Amino acid sequence: MFLVINIIGIFVFLAVGVLCSRDRKAIDYKGVGIAVVFNLVLAAFLLLTPIGVAIVEGATSAFAWVASQAYHGVAFAFPNFVPAEFGGTLEKGGSMIFVISALMPMLLMIPLFDTLTYIGFLPFVIKWVGRGVAFVTRRTKIESFFGVQMMFMGNTEALYASRFQLKHLSPARNLTIAMMSMCSVSAAIISAYVTMVPGKFVVAAVPLNVVNALIVTALLNPTPVKKEDDVVYKITEGDEKKPPFMAFIGDSILGAGRMVLVVIAMVVAFIAFQNLIDALLSLTTLKWLSLENILGVILSPFAFFLGIDTDHILKMGEYMGTKLITNEFVVMGEVAGTINKFPQHFAGVLTVFLTSFANFSTLGMVIGSFKTFASDESNDHIASQVPRILLAGLLVSLLSAAIAGVYIW
Repeated sequence: MFLVINIIGIFVFLAVGVLCSRDRKAIDYKGVGIAVVFNLVLAAFLLLTPIGVAIVEGATSAFAWVASQAYHGVAFAFPNFVPAEFGGTLEKGGSMIFVISALMPMLLMIPLFDTLTYIGFLPFVIKWVGRGVAFVTRRTKIESFFGVQMMFMGNTEALYASRFQLKHLSPARNLTIAMMSMCSVSAAIISAYVTMVPGKFVVAAVPLNVVNALIVTALLNPTPVKKEDDVVYKITEGDEKKPPFMAFIGDSILGAGRMVLVVIAMVVAFIAFQNLIDALLSLTTLKWLSLENILGVILSPFAFFLGIDTDHILKMGEYMGTKLITNEFVVMGEVAGTINKFPQHFAGVLTVFLTSFANFSTLGMVIGSFKTFASDESNDHIASQVPRILLAGLLVSLLSAAIAGVYIW
């Protein structure tokens, strides 16, 4: 029964996109249908077939391996927080704290991916994978390339790399890019996720999010593009001088450090803020009244259509709401020690839902980025569509979780 509900949920989430569309008559329903079928096949390949499972497990192991190499560097600076197997002095049986286990590997992962960009490898992969995605989904090149670019580089980094193209896009197409910016994660941050939640579901979620971002934006913001306007962007401007490698990698390491500090600050602040709200609500003497319960009730209908069993619907709603208001790290940190004891479907669907940057803080980062790179007309249009941008992030997470959930039992 829950499988049937899960399948129905896919159509429900698509219907929400149609109902909230800016122009229903302009939606390419055939293209959307093809993309949905493609994502269902992709999810089945990644989660069920021996080759797909091997790819996912291999990628998960690779990210975990890179993280383990990072721990050796961390052990040099903070030996008391790292186990002996990585060169530290942490007592046997002790566990690494969140900052060390989840965030410090980003100091290696981000410069590593920046290096792959510097030598031209990632731009080459993005170009050809983007062309394949554009062909399969029938979307324009820039939107398809941007989706793939985000998968490797992250949203704000992808916006920066596309800054010259954004200046020439129409306000409607820039809105599409803004919506997509809410819907993915960067490959460099996966090493943090796989230390807290099942890595195989994290890895599977990343490509599903890319295609679903194209699906959701095609529903919410259908924007016909003439063939002559479907221009392939350049990752960097031709006359832009490439900096020396050591200067480049130094800036990358500093950027990674800033990101770690930002995540720490956000997690501490949001958890403290959440507890403050709960403390204020407790003054009403209503024991059941808490932020988690409120969010759980509001979002439980969405959890229901993900095929979650009745015992966990409210909890799923709480996790979903907390993630949207704070960020994925808050929820992942909360479930890190217990998620492997959850029912398989609940754990898988929750992990896929969490694997995205869709939250209020990301919205602020995206709008701020566009103010730097896009025209005033585009900025005004994007600011007027904030509810749709938030809805896009939520629907992509829900669609990815529902599509993956069909095969996780």
